[in-house]
Amino acid sequence: MSNRSTTPRTRDPQLRAWVPGLLVMAAGVALSLVLASIQAVLGALVIALVLGILLGNSGFYGATLRTGIGGGTKRLLRAGVVLLGLQLALPDILALGPQVILLIVACVAGSFYTTRWVGRRLGLSRGGALLMAAGFSICGASAVAGMQGIVDADDDEVASAVAMVTLYGSLMILALPLLNAVLGLDATEFGVWSGLAVHEVAQVVAVASTAGATALAAATVVKLGRVLMLAPVAAVASIGERRRATQAATAGSDGVDDGPRSLRPATPVVPLFVLGFLAMVIVRSLGLLPGPVLDAGRTLTTILLAAGMFGLGAGIDVRRLLRSGGRFAAVGAVSTLFLAGVSLLGVLVLV
Repeated sequence: MSNRSTTPRTRDPQLRAWVPGLLVMAAGVALSLVLASIQAVLGALVIALVLGILLGNSGFYGATLRTGIGGGTKRLLRAGVVLLGLQLALPDILALGPQVILLIVACVAGSFYTTRWVGRRLGLSRGGALLMAAGFSICGASAVAGMQGIVDADDDEVASAVAMVTLYGSLMILALPLLNAVLGLDATEFGVWSGLAVHEVAQVVAVASTAGATALAAATVVKLGRVLMLAPVAAVASIGERRRATQAATAGSDGVDDGPRSLRPATPVVPLFVLGFLAMVIVRSLGLLPGPVLDAGRTLTTILLAAGMFGLGAGIDVRRLLRSGGRFAAVGAVSTLFLAGVSLLGVLVLV
């Protein structure tokens, strides 16, 4: 009886302690949405990350704000990834045909494993390499956010991965139309190439729109096909992390000290947010929701992911970030060139 009476009293102060941080996070998200709406270079997620970094390194980020922002970050990111599934309709993906679907799977898998391999060879941590692989191979900052809940990586590594996706994706907005002036791809071919090679959805739209409506339609569907790959890739990564945690626990029981990271809870075989993502894909594919609800879901997805990015940014130490930035930049360059080259070859052969 006493437990029932004291639980609300215990929770109320905890909830009140979150309020200041959540209010500041909401203000940061609102500002990021406004800034994203008045220019086309940086999206709301990247702006929110930068605003969070500014707060976290300003000297005003004390315990009062840290409680709410730190506590809400991972929950908001995962909720955003779940709602991301509402943007994907399986009939649209299947309409691409078996050759393009095969090309999507091959490009994502090849880019993911190549980026991870290069990242480890250039000195990134296991978690940092996986974040880069997900961001560059699947869907940019959203994939980094999804993978962040699975792998063992710190906030600085998350920020570096998001920054590199933004940098190289922005360069592709300029590079691909110039390259196509030499290559002479038709609208459909250029659209498929854009959807395969460019990192963020917004960046894909910016690139493909230079070649007209046909290219834009093809690029958008191909890109969403890559987004769909987030679920199986996250599931495989989760299984790998679970196996690694089991091995670390076994080593620890044999007297090997693996440090604090070995004490993390075991990663579930398939994280709940991945199952939620797949459930939203099914809901969208069955046509159960009207257009206005889907539009609202798209807006809410951006808000949730931006809130999570703001929280991640607030936990970043800029000095540490600058020290590790060179390695991330090198990995990003290799990954971008690899994906652009392989996807172009695939388009020339299969499309």
